[in-house]
Amino acid sequence: MGFVIEGMFRQYYTKDGEEKTTYFFFENHFISSYISCITGKPSLITIQAMSDTTFISFPYKILQELFDKSMAWQKFGRIIAEYFTIGLEERMVGLLMQSPEGRYLDLLKGNKKKIMERIPQHYIANYLGITPVSMSRIRNRLTKKK
Repeated sequence: MGFVIEGMFRQYYTKDGEEKTTYFFFENHFISSYISCITGKPSLITIQAMSDTTFISFPYKILQELFDKSMAWQKFGRIIAEYFTIGLEERMVGLLMQSPEGRYLDLLKGNKKKIMERIPQHYIANYLGITPVSMSRIRNRLTKKK
């Protein structure tokens, strides 16, 4: 478990030699293979630094000990669990309920704008679940609508 102070990270799965980007983390984000922390099983995800980074690492075992010692730490743990749950559900809903164009439009607004500003285009396309060519077509189509 960690907390990003500076820099950016990419989270991805690898299937049949192909990377599937699932999330990006920036400053002031918690970062973790949370399921691995909870289950104690090896993680299926890879987290890659995409720039020079500064982050704080919290061994999950130490956090569990703190949870046992204090209600304040238990609250902290609940907030972290809620944080990861919200991110996971938002991502899942986007993939299941939105078109690639809808997912692209979501990146243009709100707190996801950082992705468009800082992440290379081929990783953005991968995150959207499309090819770079498809993303280019979406961008061109949206530009023509303006």
